Amino acid sequence: MIDNKLKIAIISAHSCPVGDLGTKDTGGMSVYIRELARELCKEGHTIDIYTRVHDPADLRMEDLYEGARLIHLNAGKEATIHKMDVYFSLPEFTLNLESFWKNNGLEYDIVFSHYWISALVGKYLQQTRQIPYVNMYHTLGAVKNAIGIGESEPALRILSERETVSECQRIVVATEKEKQQLIAYYGALPDKIGVVPCGVNMGLFKPVDKITARQKLGFTDEKIVLFVGRIDPLKGIDKLIRSISLLKNSEKIRLVVVGGDENSQPELEKLKNLADELNIRDHVDFRGLVKQEKLPYFYSAADICVVPSYYESFGLVPLESLACGTPVVATDVGDLRNIIKHGETGYILKDNSPEEISRAITSQLSLPRKDTKSIMSIRESVSKWDWPNIAGRIAVEMRLALDTRTKVAV
Repeated sequence: MIDNKLKIAIISAHSCPVGDLGTKDTGGMSVYIRELARELCKEGHTIDIYTRVHDPADLRMEDLYEGARLIHLNAGKEATIHKMDVYFSLPEFTLNLESFWKNNGLEYDIVFSHYWISALVGKYLQQTRQIPYVNMYHTLGAVKNAIGIGESEPALRILSERETVSECQRIVVATEKEKQQLIAYYGALPDKIGVVPCGVNMGLFKPVDKITARQKLGFTDEKIVLFVGRIDPLKGIDKLIRSISLLKNSEKIRLVVVGGDENSQPELEKLKNLADELNIRDHVDFRGLVKQEKLPYFYSAADICVVPSYYESFGLVPLESLACGTPVVATDVGDLRNIIKHGETGYILKDNSPEEISRAITSQLSLPRKDTKSIMSIRESVSKWDWPNIAGRIAVEMRLALDTRTKVAV
């Protein structure tokens, strides 16, 4: 290390950090990696992010920011493939990673892997090259199976998470709740877990004049209820649609759903059919994928953002919405109890039943429309989650991993 600055290899084997947000395997984790890399580079660290080729048109290497590169490695088909197919392509991914390092004379101080699949790469590098690795799981297979919504996670994932939890140098989690889950489900050692929340790009996510935002998006003066995220049963979108049908004057309310791609079509069709059955299809607007830079217009145009999830590891969407000055109604998942000031910047729900969601939406929509002072107050409530603050804490976690490695070696 030079001047205490780190050279970091970030591994994100299954999901490309510059992929389209809202698709099946591209969501908050991709935002996290991209934003973290940018801020760590501003602090003087050097970052290389490794992912697999998802498309023949992918650049094999590109500069994301000054000091940060994105490197695509061949592993399996040059296409978006199922996560388990990525797992079986890990030997090829790892072989090409080592070849790239050797051919370019690369060495790193530490590996920061993301998700259980990438953790296996980190484990290999720690064993063969003695490079300490820090892992962030983002979601836990055992927890998802305990919830029992959507597809069951395979036993292979559970086993891999248990092994890497035991062997990695350090684990970063976004919430105290996830720390306790790691301990309960996988026997993780408390002292090797660092709790650092996710961040929000306050420069991108900021209020836009509501009239301007609505005109740009083609909305009228109706009340706008917004959902942003992947189209997945765990997100509870069906509960939200049912809640809209329970609202008085629902004909004056529009639910806008942002997210989803061709892989989400079966679930999307179910949601559209549900809206048809409830006779509210004309009031549910499925917008599909939206580029991240356009999301502030959606948040600013909305009267309320709703997060009806069964499970979130943290909750980036509420942070983004609040940074744009828009209140949030959400289930008590991730770190939302700490992010949302109940009764001030939104509401924390007891559960995601349609009745509970509709009551909270009604309460929020009955309030006078926010003026500039109120909007800026909501924005200020999440200022401590600005990425520069979070990146500094992640750098501390990495140095702790290096210090631990040094002590063990001695």
